Amino acid sequence: MIDIVGLSKARGGTRVLADVSLRAGEREVTAIVGPSGGGKSTLLRCLNGLEAFDAGAVTIGEHRMQPGPPPARVLERVRRDVGMVFQQFNLFPHLSVLENVALGPRVVSRLPRAEAHGMAEAQLARVGMAAFAAARPATLSGGQQQRVAIARALALGPRVMLFDEPTSALDPAMSAEVMETIVSLARGGQTMVVVTHDHAFARRAATQVVELVAGRITRTGPPAAVLGL
Repeated sequence: MIDIVGLSKARGGTRVLADVSLRAGEREVTAIVGPSGGGKSTLLRCLNGLEAFDAGAVTIGEHRMQPGPPPARVLERVRRDVGMVFQQFNLFPHLSVLENVALGPRVVSRLPRAEAHGMAEAQLARVGMAAFAAARPATLSGGQQQRVAIARALALGPRVMLFDEPTSALDPAMSAEVMETIVSLARGGQTMVVVTHDHAFARRAATQVVELVAGRITRTGPPAAVLGL
């Protein structure tokens, strides 16, 4: 499902990623761990075209990205198949929870309002937020907002989900709530790449763990091999 070969990127004369190669199969969960500033978030952003890279190649499903800014037609196809959840929730404050989740299917897939709302309701139920469909984001806790952000990313039916430190802005209780949602997706067979500092989550949910230090992969393998028991 994901094949990264020789990915390198520099920013401002500083090498951020250096010859990164990684493969992940369908229904697998890849946890990317390592110290802050090691290039984890940059790697994730290269996977959905938010950042261009200087060398190498990224293939996700049938979509292949080469060095330099991807053409608009390639980006559109990639972003239909690759959902992303960020550290911050980035929900539209003037829209209800249901409208936030339905926006992608309405705008990107051009679905009728009723059909888009039906899809949004299904995804909200999937993350345990169906009861809050009419609420505005400001009335929700951080954990609830992040679960809505996950539902929004799922609404287009992505083949791959990317998570960039999805609990870093949350307190421990809210963090556990969100991680349970992600674990549930993993058990359901969703292909995922998760940047995380939470080694307990990686041990529990990941198929493979990749350690990224100073832009280079230093270790990769099953959770027990990389993180210990």
